[in-house]
Parts: sequence; structure tokens; C-alpha cells
Amino acid sequence: MFEARAGPRRREWNHSIWIYPMLDAGNLIKELQEMRDDGHLSDALLRRAVREISAEDRFDWVGVYLLKEEEQELWLHNYIGESTPHAKIAVGDGVCGRAVAERTNMKIGDVSKEENYLVCSPETQSEMVVLIRAGDDIFGQIDIDSDEKNTFTEEDEIALIGIADKLAEQLAAERRDAS
Repeated sequence: MFEARAGPRRREWNHSIWIYPMLDAGNLIKELQEMRDDGHLSDALLRRAVREISAEDRFDWVGVYLLKEEEQELWLHNYIGESTPHAKIAVGDGVCGRAVAERTNMKIGDVSKEENYLVCSPETQSEMVVLIRAGDDIFGQIDIDSDEKNTFTEEDEIALIGIADKLAEQLAAERRDAS
């Protein structure tokens, strides 16, 4: 069902600049759909997504937070990276909470310039949050930290939106089935 990779993706030096391979979002979206077709629930899809996204060398911490609407809090579902003191984040707090409050993705090139930044690691220099949403419904978010400034590209955001959309399909289906 899942294709094996030849090895980890690594950055390469090319005439005074680092070249980073792109996140293979198309393959991951296909794998997530195959998992859905095989009957896997959102827990397995979320874990698979975090594991695959974290394989990107530029990404030092990758996690998924799920929104608990009644408490207006984000709850950490799973992550790969250093432990974080922020297992719960109130909507509006930090980059993650602000993304939900403003209902928009966030790409922060230099976290030291953020007034309402929640420090998880002193090494973190940039952060990107992509909402997991279907229409007006926000289910959670993919949160990624990097130890380098200005790490995240528009291409990264587009790729992560595709992944988040596939995760939202499963979460929306489970919510419909539960009601």
C-alpha cells in the first residue's frame, strides 16, 4: 500500500546555495486517500501525515493540533520533535491560536518579531501553521517549526494545504457519522 523511499531527503550544496527537495505532497495525499479507502480513521491519517511531513530536513518540529470548539482550545494530537510545554493552546494565543482566531494560515519568517509568540524551543526561528478545514469548519491545524529563519515557501504552504484538505475530508466524514 505504501511505497518505500530510497532514503531520507537531504539538502544539497549547489554553487553557494542550499537546494532543498520539495515535500512530496502528491504522494502523501495519495497514501492518505488509500488509507481512507482501507477504512483507517483520522487518528492513523494524522499520524501518517506528521511522520511524512517531518521527514523534510528543514522542518525541526511537526505536529497536529485539533480544535476543541467548546473549550476554544487547540489540543496537541501528535508530533515529532522536541517535547513542548504547549499541549493545549487557547484560541487567540500564539501563532497557532491566532491562526484559528483569524481563520487563516500563518507563515512567520522570524518568530522573534512576534509579540504573542509561544516559545516551544529557543532554537525555533520560523513557524508555519496550516488550518485543517472544510468550508467554515476548522478541525485543527498542522504546525511546523524550523530552526532557520524564512524557511517556509509558498510552495510549502500550497503542498500543506493539499495535505490538510485531505485530512479535513476524513475528520468531516467522522463528524457526520457521529451525528
